[in-house]
Amino acid sequence: MDEVLLRSLMPSVLTVLVRRGADFAAAEDAVQDALVEALRVWAADPSPSSSGDGGPLRDPKGWLITVAWRKFLDAARSDAARRRREDRVEDEPAPGPAPAVDDTLQLYFLCAHPSLTPASAVALTLRAVGGLTTRQIAQAYLVPEATMAQRISRAKRTVSGVRLDRPGDVATVLRVLYLVFNEGYSGDVDLAAEAIRLTRQLAARIDHPEVAGLLALMLLHHARRAARTASDGSLVPLAEQDRGRWDTASIAEGVGILQAALARDRLGEFQAQAAIAALHADAPTAEETDWVQIVEWYDELVRLTGSPVVRLNRAVAVGEADGPRAGLAALAALDASSPSSSSKGRCLPRQAAVAAYLHERDGDLATAARLYAEAAHNAPNLAERDHLTRQAARLNARRSC
Repeated sequence: MDEVLLRSLMPSVLTVLVRRGADFAAAEDAVQDALVEALRVWAADPSPSSSGDGGPLRDPKGWLITVAWRKFLDAARSDAARRRREDRVEDEPAPGPAPAVDDTLQLYFLCAHPSLTPASAVALTLRAVGGLTTRQIAQAYLVPEATMAQRISRAKRTVSGVRLDRPGDVATVLRVLYLVFNEGYSGDVDLAAEAIRLTRQLAARIDHPEVAGLLALMLLHHARRAARTASDGSLVPLAEQDRGRWDTASIAEGVGILQAALARDRLGEFQAQAAIAALHADAPTAEETDWVQIVEWYDELVRLTGSPVVRLNRAVAVGEADGPRAGLAALAALDASSPSSSSKGRCLPRQAAVAAYLHERDGDLATAARLYAEAAHNAPNLAERDHLTRQAARLNARRSC
């Protein structure tokens, strides 16, 4: 039995148990135990029936529901504090076809509940919706397994009393999925690919243009993945990437999804971000990028979000469209409007790197080199730090010649 199939069934199995009255934390534990049992049984006999008697495999979801419910009941019987659940033993549904109702969408909402911190929501989504093990999630986030187990346990306790029949917030779910996507790859789990899988799954269950916009954005960014790093692991800026290494199939799919979403005339921030990514993907060379249109999309994003980070990225686009002086003016306007990003203490991620790039294009190599060094000192990861350090060294070498 394919492990990917098992993981894809986990959300619907979990929601069935919750619908039957199991609290979320106990249900999630039972489903994890059932998945372990499935891997063990199906490895020994690849054709168990839903009743577990070794017949043909007709309904893997039904088999998992039956086993998970029994695991839950076994745990309930062994806990003296939960004796009230013993009554459910008599009501155990007979093995058979899984119910047609699919509550997976509600599980997305539950795992992105507003009471959870972003880190907890991401971990719970990967565990309950993605079906990843605690060890896999811990490795992906470079934290001890015990730390991640505590985080997931706290998150499960937090949402245990939340009912599945209450409407959820799509925007919160999308932000959680985008956080997963931006973690990229580490450990033995490709979080970017996992985020795309989960967003596809969500898009199949809800007709919402922003869900489509996020999926398009992920596909368009992921299409450039192979070209983002050189053979030595160093970062390759967008303008220097070998566009022949971009995944044209993913680009075509992302553009198609985006066009269908934009046609509905319900613009949101992920659709606008995807439109910018599509314009980059459409340019045969960096020099042919339609920066004027990209600035227009950033104007839409500023209107939608008011985000200082969006304004920072807009300054780069303005610098490309109208020249570095215009970009620096846009950056100065950002400094003036945001006390947290003053020139004396640049708090926005990568603000110093943006300023360095624009000053270099304007010919001020000394200021650019100093700002590249500042950006390297504050870089969020080793690869970015090394890239920015090399930029500062390159300019200092040019100045000394």
